[in-house]
Amino acid sequence: MPHDLPALPKAHLHLHLTGAMRHSTMAELAQAHGVALPPALTQEWPPRLSTADERGWFRFQRLYDMARSVLRTHDEVYRLVRETAEDERAEGSGWLELQADPSGYSGRFGGVTAFAELLLDAAAAAARATGVGIGIVIAANRTRHPLDARTLARLAAQFAGRGVVGFGLSNDERRGPAEDFERAFRIAERAGLLLVPHAGELAGPASVIAAMDRLHAQRIGHGVRSVEDPEVVKRLAAAGVTLEVCPSSNVALGVTPSAAAVPVRALLEAGVPVALGADDPLLFGRRLVRQYEIARDVHQCTPRELADLARMSVLGSAAPSGIRARLLAAIDTWLAA
Repeated sequence: MPHDLPALPKAHLHLHLTGAMRHSTMAELAQAHGVALPPALTQEWPPRLSTADERGWFRFQRLYDMARSVLRTHDEVYRLVRETAEDERAEGSGWLELQADPSGYSGRFGGVTAFAELLLDAAAAAARATGVGIGIVIAANRTRHPLDARTLARLAAQFAGRGVVGFGLSNDERRGPAEDFERAFRIAERAGLLLVPHAGELAGPASVIAAMDRLHAQRIGHGVRSVEDPEVVKRLAAAGVTLEVCPSSNVALGVTPSAAAVPVRALLEAGVPVALGADDPLLFGRRLVRQYEIARDVHQCTPRELADLARMSVLGSAAPSGIRARLLAAIDTWLAA
């Protein structure tokens, strides 16, 4: 089929490890380990979520923690990463940047370093099995002490060039101001890692500016609320900072009231690079191709514009030069179909 979206080669730059899990895998592992999942992760899946207030965000985090609790063994981590790579291949991804906070897994897997090594081994095995290139982004948690972020930054630096490609900062930016994490990001910056904090999702344009000025962000997770300040949008465009826009996530979490309100076209027309992402498909019920469908069906993106979105995802990535060249050439071939 001409311009078939799963056939469009692309990179996926905004996907969290636990949130990438298949719902069927979560249910199977929960049963095997006797984990009682709440109805929101079973009968009511995908759950109804809204993070407009602290209670909504706490509920989202609780569901995420419950899903993560089903992972108990090394083989299960290998399975999660392999199945994620298989799903990405089916969605047309040739390069995946998988984000994880090792602190959330360290208790069951022998510490943050041991888990990072396990994750990198699993990613290498999945890449060999599927042909999808995988880079790991180590992410700190805004709600934890900045010293924890420095520990993770040193961990990311330790594995720079050995599978770790970036350093991020996730969770609710209304709670953890960027300036608290400057020292962690300087550690990652000195190691040559891509700096990819979340900002402009649950907080407004000021959080985007803080991510750029204080954390030296080269790419920003979400960033959609930058459109509330045209000067911030101009600055993003001038600096060429890619925004990882996740339409299904924005709607599910109440960041925007509808898919039509996600500012995909406004950002593109302003010259801001946009890379579409699925964020946490386990909780939102939508993977990467669905984000491109939203761009096509809701924002009326033409095939050329869809190809441009795919190109921006590749150009904004940490993909090795060989993978980058192959994907860009394949995008041209797709468009010419």
